[in-house]
Amino acid sequence: MAVTLLPFVAMLITALHEPGRPPTGLSLPTTAHWENFTAAFEATNFLQLAASSSLIVLGVVPAALLFSSLAGFALGYLRPKGRRAVYVAFLLGLTIPFESAVIPLYYQAAELGTLNTQWALILPLVGLAMPFGVFWMTGHFRSVPLELSEAARMDGASTLQLFRHIHLPLAVPALVTLGILLFLNTWNHFILAIVLIDDPAKRTMAGALGAFQGQYQTDIVLLCAAAILLMAPTLIVFLLLQRHFVKAVLAGAIKG
Repeated sequence: MAVTLLPFVAMLITALHEPGRPPTGLSLPTTAHWENFTAAFEATNFLQLAASSSLIVLGVVPAALLFSSLAGFALGYLRPKGRRAVYVAFLLGLTIPFESAVIPLYYQAAELGTLNTQWALILPLVGLAMPFGVFWMTGHFRSVPLELSEAARMDGASTLQLFRHIHLPLAVPALVTLGILLFLNTWNHFILAIVLIDDPAKRTMAGALGAFQGQYQTDIVLLCAAAILLMAPTLIVFLLLQRHFVKAVLAGAIKG
């Protein structure tokens, strides 16, 4: 825990120093300059960036959760013919380096006319989330006891009703965990935000931090203050949903 928290503590201490004078090591400032966060808030145009990032997240996360749960239910419970080939195809998507798809995505976004818009990020990120999302949800639906589905079938439940009323409520911890991971990946996405969007106001938070770093490359104090502000939403979301996250992670370690 100390090793994990040390970089964040160092960043906070640096952000409290006088602008333009970064500390050497972990030396505490004689006077805490909390106004650095106000300056970073204004310099990064935080509210506009938060709105842009929220729009991208709302476009990516719900769609990715829907498609992943439907595909996972089909592959993990319905198990149609050819499911293994489809499942392996999704797994192969996990082995493809993301950087190799940046240039093709740029030309595809140019043909679709989505360059310099949030759609240039939303559409690719939904597709890039599918390999891990399908893998995650397929593993969950495979672990659901068949007795529950058989009892619902005997009561006349259709496949859609079985998915909606039986499997989907049981999948809430897995969906919340996947949603948190997708949120973190989308909110902090950097490469596509820089390549596909020229307007900094339409990028994600991480993409804006890259532009901020270029603008204040020598002012480490303001850069650390901006980084803390940009990380705050992700920490808040994780703290609010950590109970479901831990429950889903531990589910695979508890037999039955």
